[in-house]
Amino acid sequence: MADPYTLLGVSRGADDAAIKSAYRKLAKELHPDRNKDNPKAAEKFAEVTNAYDLLSDKDKRARYDRGEIDAEGNPTHPFGFGGGGGGGHTYTRSGGQGAEFDFGSGGGDFGDIFEGLFGGGRRSGGPFGGGGFGGRSAPPQRGGNVTYRLAVSFVDAATLAPQRITLADGKTIDLKLSPGVETGTQMKLAGKGQPGPGGAGDAIVTIEIGTHPFYTRDGDNVRLDLPVTLNEAVNGARVKVPTVDGPVMLAVPAGARSGQTLRLKGKGFTRKGGERGDQLVTLLIDVPADDAALKSFVEGWTDVRDVRGNLV
Repeated sequence: MADPYTLLGVSRGADDAAIKSAYRKLAKELHPDRNKDNPKAAEKFAEVTNAYDLLSDKDKRARYDRGEIDAEGNPTHPFGFGGGGGGGHTYTRSGGQGAEFDFGSGGGDFGDIFEGLFGGGRRSGGPFGGGGFGGRSAPPQRGGNVTYRLAVSFVDAATLAPQRITLADGKTIDLKLSPGVETGTQMKLAGKGQPGPGGAGDAIVTIEIGTHPFYTRDGDNVRLDLPVTLNEAVNGARVKVPTVDGPVMLAVPAGARSGQTLRLKGKGFTRKGGERGDQLVTLLIDVPADDAALKSFVEGWTDVRDVRGNLV
């Protein structure tokens, strides 16, 4: 493998930001999905990714600069190595529908080191039998996972509306939300991560549900404070009420009290079992601040009940 600094086109004194910027540019140009008819581009993509893996790991980069390991991370003095640590790299950008994503790759594998020490471990007749250690070699590594954060509106989450998300390779897919979804829920898209010799990694989507101007979530239920007029509360009425599925008519009983809660069945979030929670509507009697007719009425009427008797 060529010198990683040369592969990325950066100087030996380049800082982390310069190295990351160079890698992003090359990864975008050489990504296999953009060069399906050019196998050499895929090989180059793997090389620059390996180069970035090494240079983005401070320990590995220092060991390489000191000549302790080669460009592939293998010890230059095989019987003096001190154990390979885990490495990785991160790639962050914004992408469609409030999505953000990171590239993450796994660390080193001792199997790769032993393979270099003992001639690849795949030829027969080796010192440990016909295939290195017990005839088996380390399997090729899968590509790294890509993690996304997807912002979903309150209503979409409640109704499980499909979400369109843009992947790191520029492709868009429609994501079906799962029952029981909440902020922090993770959904896996198999094979939608980084490519690798052992197959592509996965995409991990973390859901973040937004707030709403007048709905709040209470477990699987949706809560709503509903203003009603005094005459609607006294005489009863049918009023239009918003829900996550659209407006419905609600019967306010005669003599309704402020703070009384009414229930709309099946208008909440979908539970994991498939059933939906309810919408809980709390009535708030809205009395006008300056109404001559109302003032005239109460001047000749007194409510003799002891409405605060239970507070003593």
